[in-house]
Amino acid sequence: MRKAGAKNYLTYSKEILNITNKPVSCEVFADDEKEMIRQGYIINKLGKNVYVKVPVLNSKGKFMGKVIKTLSKSRIKLNITAVYKSTQTKKILQNIDKKTKVIISIFAGRMADAGKDPIPEIRESIKISKNYQNVEILWASTREAYNYLQAKKLGCQIITAPPQIIQKIENFGKSFKKLTTDTVTGFLIDSKKSKFKI
Repeated sequence: MRKAGAKNYLTYSKEILNITNKPVSCEVFADDEKEMIRQGYIINKLGKNVYVKVPVLNSKGKFMGKVIKTLSKSRIKLNITAVYKSTQTKKILQNIDKKTKVIISIFAGRMADAGKDPIPEIRESIKISKNYQNVEILWASTREAYNYLQAKKLGCQIITAPPQIIQKIENFGKSFKKLTTDTVTGFLIDSKKSKFKI
């Protein structure tokens, strides 16, 4: 939003919510439970398609169960973010009801960046949340187009991806021969642009 030139978070969020009927997550900016809850109620009023985005832990490592439970009981749709372990998913499930919609965002890309395999944690999170019809598991921090196929195979209901990844996904289906000729063509174009000689 800052890069897009937004001056007011709530005004800009409302503009986004008004141009789509798709779910949009708007995050709280607090680090303590009381302020997160207060901001959650304000964000919830922005539109019917808004999800209040709450971190699973605060910056001190405290589980935000009170925030999750309070907002969920108030029928406020939630996106619980910065989740890395299925044990965190389990704690989230213990603090929500079975009616209010909840997205659990598992940061697969950041896990992989730290040398950890996200697949087992996501698989287990999907398994333990299957009895919650109101819960969706989201593959977050997508790093490469192949993550889309991994998320799909696991049964993630949602994946977030930046535009450059979406463009790559739209190119799925090329044969290995086509990939080779496209790559070699790219090499040739680059060599001509650089005007190098051997």
